[in-house]
Amino acid sequence: MMAETRTSRRTVMAVLAGAGAAALTGCDPLRSRRPAPADTVPDALLVELDGGLGVLRGGDRLTIPHSVATADGRAVYATAPEGADTVCWRIDTATGHASARVTLPGHWLPQAVSTDGTRVALTSNAESATSGRPAGRDTTPVLIADVTGVRHRFELRGNFVPEAFTGDLAGLFVLEWLPARAPDRYRVRVLDLATRTPGPLNTRTKTPVPPGAEEEMRGDGRQAVLAPDRTTLYTLYTHQPGHQHTRDLVSGRPGNAHAFVHTLNLVDRWAYCVDLPHPFGEAAASGHALAISPDGRLLHVVDVTSGTVAEISTEELVVRRTATLAPGTTGTGHAAADRSRLFVGAGTTVRTVDIDRLDAGAAWSVREPVTGLVASPDGTRLHVGQTDAVSWHDPATGELLGRTTVPGLVRVRGLAGRV
Repeated sequence: MMAETRTSRRTVMAVLAGAGAAALTGCDPLRSRRPAPADTVPDALLVELDGGLGVLRGGDRLTIPHSVATADGRAVYATAPEGADTVCWRIDTATGHASARVTLPGHWLPQAVSTDGTRVALTSNAESATSGRPAGRDTTPVLIADVTGVRHRFELRGNFVPEAFTGDLAGLFVLEWLPARAPDRYRVRVLDLATRTPGPLNTRTKTPVPPGAEEEMRGDGRQAVLAPDRTTLYTLYTHQPGHQHTRDLVSGRPGNAHAFVHTLNLVDRWAYCVDLPHPFGEAAASGHALAISPDGRLLHVVDVTSGTVAEISTEELVVRRTATLAPGTTGTGHAAADRSRLFVGAGTTVRTVDIDRLDAGAAWSVREPVTGLVASPDGTRLHVGQTDAVSWHDPATGELLGRTTVPGLVRVRGLAGRV
């Protein structure tokens, strides 16, 4: 039974952030046909701040340094140093409840959380599956914990970065970087928590990958999204010169993918890559973005540099359609989807795409460059992250509905947990 301490949301801000959560005040109203609520975000949002993860809920602001969230934003694990040890606890973002703090021997940082929020994988270095190449090393310490304390501790021979837990919590998917001391490529493996041994994944037919046929990747892990049913993790990779998928290595066919979506089944432990056509992967990785439909049936990949969008069926794992929506744009790309529309942000422009027709709809400008897009659960608002601010708009017309200042905002990641 998880021990929890019930506190008010205001109190928990001070408790969780150590020095206290920053109360970010002030409203920066823009002209609108509707009044903007003063400093009140209509949907709870999970954001990245320059001081760590953050939760915006109404007028409250919560900053959580040294933390990692579940993919759906319902729970966050946080750590803080305490002498030679580390204290760790879990925050329920829907209620503000915090679990009792547990002490972990040594210094640890959280890296990956199970989809149900009950387990966290920690390492001694700040790394993630999409944060780039780790420093060289011969061994990797990994700790698995929950709200009661340490569950497993490993000293893995090699250079590993935790990515996700298996659905049954019996395994941990990791990126193994090669060679360990001077890494320039990586492969996805699964660490069996019982045998304490990392090994290959399965193929899509649920058979073990043959020796010598494990994919080794050299590209950039740009973005990952979890299917709504929590069974599949989709990761967008770009810049893969000379890369060969497992299916190519098994068949002997040549491969040279510049971008693809790595599909990782968390239940059956298989992986499959959906290649993206030209021009995906030719331009900067930062210009690419990935969004999944609320029902999980469709993935959309956008490349804002070329103005191209690709539609992937998650059932068939094939690219069904592509379209060119607008002239090329420089800058970081962002994407989000509701039931009928895809939203694409780059620079100071937000564009809508009709999903049925896969063609461009309305476009509107915002004050500063976009740093994230999040659709509300009911589809009536689109939240747009910007420089030190979040605004929310009518998704059909772009009409400004409200805006609030958020000093230190790096990116709007998604919705936080809902009661």
